[in-house]
Amino acid sequence: MKSLQIAATGMSAQQMRVDTIANNLANMSTSGYNARRAEFADLHYQQVTRAGAISAADGTVLPTGVQVGLGVRPAAVSMQIQQGALAETGGDLDIAIEGKGYLAVTLPDGTSAYTRDGGLKRTGDGLIVSSDGFEVTPGITIPNDARAISINPEGEVYAYFAAQVQPQLLGRLTLAGFANEKGLEAIGSNLFVETEASGPAFEAAPGTDGLGRLRQGYLEESSVDPVREMTELIKAQRGYELNSKVISAADQMLSATTQVR
Repeated sequence: MKSLQIAATGMSAQQMRVDTIANNLANMSTSGYNARRAEFADLHYQQVTRAGAISAADGTVLPTGVQVGLGVRPAAVSMQIQQGALAETGGDLDIAIEGKGYLAVTLPDGTSAYTRDGGLKRTGDGLIVSSDGFEVTPGITIPNDARAISINPEGEVYAYFAAQVQPQLLGRLTLAGFANEKGLEAIGSNLFVETEASGPAFEAAPGTDGLGRLRQGYLEESSVDPVREMTELIKAQRGYELNSKVISAADQMLSATTQVR
């Protein structure tokens, strides 16, 4: 009976859906996190009678055929691109991106990764880095004697000194954009790397080329909606239960068959 295998694919699909929802809820406090959605597609079909087959000597064809579906398969777990709410922190190196774009960081192997987590830090040498200590592109160093740091919406980083009235420009933060953000590969720690699906990164100043602007003293919160996730969780649980009932019904039918005398 194919119903056993079909229902099993349904239970597996709903389990993946639950896993995706669980990951969203676990990251509801993660800065810059975008919710994921599990997407599914039907499996191939067994063609018992093909539509359009000739059914009579005069050339009459069947208007419809007999196609038996064989279940469901995961098609994608896509990222839902959505601006999260901005939470005020007051930190000099906390920046939120209003609009599209990612901060670029340099990984230890020299490759680039991208993040929307603007909770930046600085090393003992004054270099601006991410929370994991990766250098933020382009490398900007804050002098030890700087009294305060200012980052304007266009990404320009200024330092204020006790002996100077005018601030000193240290550098300019840039943002990276992609033709298809959903094609980025998540590698954990709020980081993404480009793939063939995302297309190559293009870097520009904040507020140009369709990229967002920066807001100092704020962090972007997770875009996860707990109410929606709980609703989706209930639907996934009911789907799992229904598929399990199909397996129970198929088992009862097989049991009745084996008891025929």
